[in-house]
Amino acid sequence: MRRLLIILFLPLFLAACGAEPVWAPDDAVARAVYSSKESPSITLFTVINVETGAGEHSALIINGTQRVLFDPAGSWYHPYVPERNDVHYGITDQMYTFYIDYHARVTYWVLEQTIPVSLEVAEALRAEVEAYGAVPKAFCSNSVSNVLSGLPGFESINTTMFPKTLSRAFGNLPGVISSEHYDGDPDDNSGVLMVTPAELRAGVAPTLG
Repeated sequence: MRRLLIILFLPLFLAACGAEPVWAPDDAVARAVYSSKESPSITLFTVINVETGAGEHSALIINGTQRVLFDPAGSWYHPYVPERNDVHYGITDQMYTFYIDYHARVTYWVLEQTIPVSLEVAEALRAEVEAYGAVPKAFCSNSVSNVLSGLPGFESINTTMFPKTLSRAFGNLPGVISSEHYDGDPDDNSGVLMVTPAELRAGVAPTLG
């Protein structure tokens, strides 16, 4: 059985080699910092295939002294949200909604699970993801479950490669609030940006808060 699992996962491991590091400059990160008025919390996003029911992606929103997105091996991008190795800064309410809308479409829906935490726990998790480094393709759930499992109160979460296994474990934590997001937008979301082409050419940032 172990040999079979290795064979099954070998293509994933091979495809995962060569994660490319991204490092936004200090001034870009400093300008983007956004502090939410909401209480400290951790949100797990799970992207689920409508047709098969399979989990396709895992990501975290960490709301502490600032709100950041940990989107390991993700494809989400916005020109006014600087990234450092899968950690995105400046997650305003608008960008929070944009992230959900980017993934929720005719072929996928998004499960949002949020749990309140202390400020200390939120900041500890932010430090963990900032130090984690660029995540290889197919290792999103592995990295998310890995950083969560070391947090106080999250010891019941085991490291896993499977988004739905992670979401079930996260959902069993006390105090989790869940929401489901569906959208009938076309599957091609490559052009989704909350900024007009004219703004991009002019280099003018939209209002993000």
